[in-house]
Parts: sequence; C-alpha cells; structure tokens
Amino acid sequence: MGKYVAEFIGTFTLIFVGVGAIVANHVSDGALGPTGIALAHGLAIAVMASATGAISGGHLNPAVTCGVFAAGKIRAGDALGYIASQCAGAVAAAALIKMVAPAESITATVMGTPRLMLGASVGQALVMEIVLTFFLMFVVYGTAIDARAPKVGGLFIGLTVCLGVLAGGTVSGAAMNPARHLGPALMGGGLANTWLYWVGPILGAVLASLIYKRTIEAKA
Repeated sequence: MGKYVAEFIGTFTLIFVGVGAIVANHVSDGALGPTGIALAHGLAIAVMASATGAISGGHLNPAVTCGVFAAGKIRAGDALGYIASQCAGAVAAAALIKMVAPAESITATVMGTPRLMLGASVGQALVMEIVLTFFLMFVVYGTAIDARAPKVGGLFIGLTVCLGVLAGGTVSGAAMNPARHLGPALMGGGLANTWLYWVGPILGAVLASLIYKRTIEAKA
C-alpha cells in the first residue's frame, strides 16, 4: 500500500505545484514567466522523486510506469496500481487547486491544462511529447533504474522536466505525463486531444526504455 500512497502524493504535488505556478504567473501579470513555471514543475519532481524513490521508485507518471514495465522492471499488477494512484493524485490535486485559487485565474489559464499552443498542429505536439518524454525516460533509466546509476536520480529527473517545459511549453504544453494533463483536464481544462497526452508520452517512454535496456544496460 505504501508504494501506491507514495505515487499518489508525488503526482499530487506535481499537479498542485505546476498548476499553482501557472495560476500565480497569471495573477502576478507574468512575473514568473516560462522559466519560473518550468522550475516549479522541475522542482516538484526533483523533491518528490527523491522522497518516493526508495518506496515506489518515484515514477509519478503513467508514461514512466509504462516504460519501466516495458523493460520488465515492474509487474503488471503493480504497474496498473501505480497508474491508478498517479491519476487519482492528479485529479485530487486539480480539484484542490481549483478550490483555493482565484476562479478568474483558473478560467484564464484553462486550469493550467497542457494543450496545443497557438500555431501548433496536432502532429507537431505529438512529436514534441514523444521526444520530450523520451529524454525524460532515458534520464530516469540512467539515473534511477540502472544498477550503475548515481544516487541522485531525483535531481536530474527534475532538471529534465524543467528543460522539457522550457523547450516544449510553447508547442504542446510539455506535459510529458498523462496524469499532468488528465487531472486539470477533468477539473475544467477540457478533454480536447486527450489521446495525444497519453499516446505521445507513453510512446516516448517505452522507446527510451527499450533502447536503454537493449543497447546500454545490456552492455553492463
């Protein structure tokens, strides 16, 4: 049970802080900016991946769990439990931030839901989510799963989320995580292109995991 609670709390933190930062940026007339929003997401993952790593592995992301499963590092039952816990944490966090944040800012920011940004096509957003989540899963594998990994995985995973938001925020919203989209979308952000935020991250994570396992870890 502890590992599911850890995944719930860790994912809750990401959504609460991520959406909260986007709302705060709106309230402060852009004082945080893209860099501040990216840091908020990255720091949330860095601290929670570190806090939950010894308990659940600190996935905090259905796509990462799918990547770990594809590599044979987690059983199917546990993977499903992780994904359910992550999604529940995301929905709970979105519901709470909606209760405590100014309603006008929630509406103006569309609940901080990752979405196609102005001028971006579905195809462009899909490729962005695949590539960014590939980077994320590659770093997760190399810093937290590989037996040779340094014991500082949470920090580098958080930094990867940060760089992903900086690079892809203006295209797809840089979710890199189906739960990051699902919670805010269900709480008012809208479910347009939901499939994109599941298919893209999962494809990217599974591809990275398999490449790492078969070409890098296999050489150990």
